[in-house]
Amino acid sequence: MQVIETLAEGLKREIKVVIPAKDMEVKMNERLADVKDKVRINGFRPGKVPAAHLKKVYGKSIMADLVNEIVREQPTAILAERGEKSATQPEIAMTEDKDEAEQILAAQKDFEFTLSYEVLPPIELKSNKGIKITREVVDISEEEVNEQVLKVAESARSYETKKGKAANGDRITMDYVGKVDGVAFEGGTDQGAELVLGSGRFIPGFEDQLVGTKAGDEKTITVTFPADYPAKNLAGQEATFDVSVKDVAAPADVEINDELAKKLGLESADRLKEIVRGQIESQYGSMTRQKVKRQILDQLDEMYKFETPASLVDAEYNGIWNQVANDLAQSGKTFEDEDTTEEKAREEYKKLAERRVRLGLVLSEIGEKAGVEVSEDEMQRAIYEQLRQYPGQEKQILDFFRSQPGAAASIRAPIFEEKVIDHLLTEIDVTDKKVTKEELLADEEGEASEKEAKKAAPKKKAAAKAEAAEGEEAAPKKKAAPKKKASEEGAE
Repeated sequence: MQVIETLAEGLKREIKVVIPAKDMEVKMNERLADVKDKVRINGFRPGKVPAAHLKKVYGKSIMADLVNEIVREQPTAILAERGEKSATQPEIAMTEDKDEAEQILAAQKDFEFTLSYEVLPPIELKSNKGIKITREVVDISEEEVNEQVLKVAESARSYETKKGKAANGDRITMDYVGKVDGVAFEGGTDQGAELVLGSGRFIPGFEDQLVGTKAGDEKTITVTFPADYPAKNLAGQEATFDVSVKDVAAPADVEINDELAKKLGLESADRLKEIVRGQIESQYGSMTRQKVKRQILDQLDEMYKFETPASLVDAEYNGIWNQVANDLAQSGKTFEDEDTTEEKAREEYKKLAERRVRLGLVLSEIGEKAGVEVSEDEMQRAIYEQLRQYPGQEKQILDFFRSQPGAAASIRAPIFEEKVIDHLLTEIDVTDKKVTKEELLADEEGEASEKEAKKAAPKKKAAAKAEAAEGEEAAPKKKAAPKKKASEEGAE
């Protein structure tokens, strides 16, 4: 077998592989000898079939198998022998001429194919001792814990039916039918819907017009959907809602005690506070981690400059751009609304894609040299988390992971990356700094985080701020069109 390099420009490589027809024929004859005693052909005793007849009957299919095996196995062997790693699966090209293909299968012509690929660039790791980061830490006050516990208690408070008119803070039970231009729209009808007046759950103006109503009242409310309402067919539209008030209930006093905790499935009020404190610590810890990671990545980005494989950058860029295009389409916005142009946006996203690929390669090299591995248990836990997000679809998701090798890699990659960050934190200079929660959250309003960037790339300040706010709310429920926000009940 001859292996001839025909292209070596930057990271691009092209290899021509030639396997002489004689070598292919030898391999075919070896296979024919193996099957000679196994095949059963009418007119011949077992093991007595002439070689020429065996070749006539099985030669072409055996040669086809040989070609497939070579194409499947040799690229890996060739790259290993050359000491190269391909950025993506090498592209394989062979003759498409039918006559040539027939000659190859008949061992009358050399079998040739080409490999085209980009190599991963060699990365010479530098010392991490020069990386210095500040880790912002928030002390959680008892007051903040109590505030959050109070919110939990308010979400679980009971209501008692009252006579008279509804006031802010009261809960009304109602049926409603929403209409635009006199026609009921999908998702605008509900029965037995409960709403706490003043909660801000429904679109502006809806709740205000129910203040003063009482059980048995029928009322038509006129409101205008916000221009940025998720449902495009309703955004900016004036709508009416025919409301039938079924019940008005006043809130009971909120008391934080063991009885409340037991109502929530906990043994005591102290346990409730403990859980709330843990949730707050987790939220702040996640934000701290995010900012620490960004500092590390920014400094690694300054430390390492090298050519990145175009195929990886293009794939990353296409993923980003598709997400951006989808986001714009769903929001009804344009690049002009974001104070930019499509050309400038593409340029910025291309730079982001290149940065991600470069940092990904650096982190991979650091992790490999440090012996970082993702265990089977960690993979199983990550897949289980995926299953939890899609109840009822567990089988389809498991089948997907089993049938798509790349799917498991998409789960493994972020786990590996976080473990590499953990490793770096043992080697770099970390200074803890006590900050207020306002200081911890301040920078997040002005820039997209690394986590957000992975979904949709950097956005303008206003867009980033809006995304951060929207990220704290659940998606609108289909059968509650007038809602602006999902209920906060149980959100804590």
